Amino acid sequence: MHKDIIVVGAGISGIAAGYNLQKSCPNKSFAILEGRSSLGGTWDLFKYPGIRSDSDMHTLGFRFKPWIHKKSIADGPSILNYLNETVDEYDLRKKISFNQKVVASNWDSRKSVWELSIDSNGQKFDITCNFLFLCGGYYSYDNPYMPKFPNQDEFKGRFIHPQFWDETMDYKDKKVVVIGSGATAVTLVPAIAEKADHVTMLQRSPSYVVSAPGEDSWNKALNKIFPSRLTYFLIRWKNILRTSLGFYLSRKYPAMIKKRLINLVRDELGDNFDVEKHFTPRYNPWDQRMCLVPDSDLFDAIKDKRASVVTDHIAKFTENGILTKSGEIIIADIIVSATGIEVNMLNDIDVSIDKVKVIPNKKLSYKGMMLSGVPNLAFSFGYVNASWTLRADLTCEYVCRLLNQMDKQGVNACIPQEDPNAVVDDEYIDFTSGYVQRALSKMPKQGHKSPWRNYQNYLKDIFLVRLLSIKDSTLKFYNSK
Repeated sequence: MHKDIIVVGAGISGIAAGYNLQKSCPNKSFAILEGRSSLGGTWDLFKYPGIRSDSDMHTLGFRFKPWIHKKSIADGPSILNYLNETVDEYDLRKKISFNQKVVASNWDSRKSVWELSIDSNGQKFDITCNFLFLCGGYYSYDNPYMPKFPNQDEFKGRFIHPQFWDETMDYKDKKVVVIGSGATAVTLVPAIAEKADHVTMLQRSPSYVVSAPGEDSWNKALNKIFPSRLTYFLIRWKNILRTSLGFYLSRKYPAMIKKRLINLVRDELGDNFDVEKHFTPRYNPWDQRMCLVPDSDLFDAIKDKRASVVTDHIAKFTENGILTKSGEIIIADIIVSATGIEVNMLNDIDVSIDKVKVIPNKKLSYKGMMLSGVPNLAFSFGYVNASWTLRADLTCEYVCRLLNQMDKQGVNACIPQEDPNAVVDDEYIDFTSGYVQRALSKMPKQGHKSPWRNYQNYLKDIFLVRLLSIKDSTLKFYNSK
């Protein structure tokens, strides 16, 4: 089989790619290859209690498909329904092939095609394409981050990672410990606390936790006046600008914003709670991603004594719980290791050019979506300081513009040529989060100037990606010899 474009992954990015290709490149043949048996990516994979968005749905939703439900912070099943609605509304399901895992891809310079090796339920076969678009997300579905704790095997209860949640597990009236302080932990704790005897969030160090209304009051008001599509557009831009301003102020005035955020937590939990110990991070705001709490559910669980926070290091597991380094014993029937993800690059695909392996960490990132010296390949990697979909939408638009420019020039290949004057040993993402720091050796580098900078700025990227000419001194268009 041969296609003009192969899209890898049928989650948010892959669905956006399908929509944009169908709309802007109608003369191109394409297929979306999904390694799992169903679409949705993250929203189909994770099944743990309370799974929800950690961004508002007016920006996590697609630009072309309004989110019309009341909840701005939505649960996982609702998001999955939205993605299925999108696929059916735009007749994309026929473009998706399930259980088609791309394991390797090799660019044949002589033919200007990608040769892909596919694993379909143990059956191996090969296909080719002219352009490869990687939309399979940024973390490993098979291998989450699972640190080995001292004496872990001595624990007699259930030990589980949220990525492999067992929906048959009964935690009613059980004592549960959730290890972690990130988005997954602050989602799990209040959800489990609704049925459990008690939930303890055990963290080495605090994260910034911000409460927000589950429903957007502006959305509710504007829906009474305007059509849903216009309301969606207005709320989307209100949230984009608010998030952009918040990020800018956090980086410009970190001490002021930190004080404000901690005071908001203090207002939630009262003066008798040790906010300094449990909710005051050692890092500045937006050096890591903020944890969003809808309608104060985590804080309510703590105030109602259904949940508690312990800030300490783990000394070891015991038969019936965890011993901390300060000597506290935390009794548990179930321990949940909400310790994070393992970032991958290039969707865990073994990518090569003329049989020579591509090592992303030795490449520069071009506009945050291509690699220096790698032809006819793009990847979708969303924002870490805003909704993933904002960047995914822009990337898909750019890829379509690029494909049309290639047709206009009558060429079959394009390649970002590395600019020696732009090279610096800069990290791809300026974040201190554990999952980012663990992955720096896998990620591409970025240069000191455009188009080699990964700005993490939607407003700037609109100009750079959507409005500027495709042609620049860096991007080479050519035909194979």
